[in-house]
Amino acid sequence: MLTQEQQNNVVALCQKLIQSPSYSGHEDGVVARLKEFFEANGFDSVHVDKYGNVIGCMKGNRPGPRLQFDGHIDTVPVEDASKWEHDPFGAEIVDGKIYGRGTSDMKGAVAAMACATANFAKATNRDFAGEIYVAGVVHEECFEGVAAREISAYVKPDYVVIGEASQLNLKIGQRGRAEIVIETFGKPCHSANPEKGINAVYKMAKVIEAIRTLEPTHHPVLGDGILELTDIKSAPYPGASVVPEYCRATYDRRLLVGETKESVLAPINALLEKLMAEDPELKVKASYAVGKEMCHTGNVIEGERFFPGWLYDENDDFVQAVYGELKAMGYNPSITQYNFCTNGSHYAGEAGIKTFGLGPSRENLAHTINEYIEIDQLVKVCDCYTGVLKALMK
Repeated sequence: MLTQEQQNNVVALCQKLIQSPSYSGHEDGVVARLKEFFEANGFDSVHVDKYGNVIGCMKGNRPGPRLQFDGHIDTVPVEDASKWEHDPFGAEIVDGKIYGRGTSDMKGAVAAMACATANFAKATNRDFAGEIYVAGVVHEECFEGVAAREISAYVKPDYVVIGEASQLNLKIGQRGRAEIVIETFGKPCHSANPEKGINAVYKMAKVIEAIRTLEPTHHPVLGDGILELTDIKSAPYPGASVVPEYCRATYDRRLLVGETKESVLAPINALLEKLMAEDPELKVKASYAVGKEMCHTGNVIEGERFFPGWLYDENDDFVQAVYGELKAMGYNPSITQYNFCTNGSHYAGEAGIKTFGLGPSRENLAHTINEYIEIDQLVKVCDCYTGVLKALMK
């Protein structure tokens, strides 16, 4: 277990990170705090890439694997601070909890990763094999895994530990996520004479009903590949007596292991082709949404919104090595899957890197008013991360 000094250190770092607001694209304050910590605690190098991800590296005295801790440092906004009982950026401690935006999602985990690495290097006098990387990742709330591509290209990790909330349980997979855009194209005219045009919204209504007849894909562990309508827009808007010539619907598609961009769109495209064959006036197409955001470095980050699912076997050697070490330390983690999407979509889903999740706090505290992390969870996950290093850095 952590010494009192180590407990104080991880709480203090967590508070510093919370006190630096870091909405997506404005993470520079947290980057500065992490750089300070890395430099003050003997990390061998600190790297900030073009997107503004910050990566600290601690090297052992012997060659060995590269392990990367991954924690995003951006948060969703605080829409109305007056609804909070505690200052969302005050990092106040009340009844054993630290309150603030990003405590649970996921600056607590980032602080624990950084402190665990420093603790491990000091306790072993760096007599361990390999290199440990702590990555503070930007723009995860906008699109999971896009900024992470730059990190894995730099680090080339053998293992990745995702710090998203898991209540100290091991997470060995997740469904992925895609945003699918359906567009219908009509013909504008005055709404007093609608027969002279083609209403793109009416056409979209037929498409939506047809899409609802598609059978979802299924995985025995991850469940259904859900396809759910999330928004719909027409143009021109407001209509002002004009029949809409364009309509766009967005769908959230939960992705299962092995699904590709092509395989996911194939049944949708087949359905749309059938509908167009039946209705000569229907013009419709499907594609993936593209995200584009400005980074705190001034560079643009852009990516198609397709983030693959992934799943490892609980009997895989690296999973059992960590599980066994945590059990030996007195913890009793279950081995399950995340219910939401993480940067693991890139590391495991795209790059095939051995990845698992282990984090403090509960999933349902993310993005909430009065978000908090229990200090007990923060301290314990820091201890657990030390166990991960003992298990894998051999």
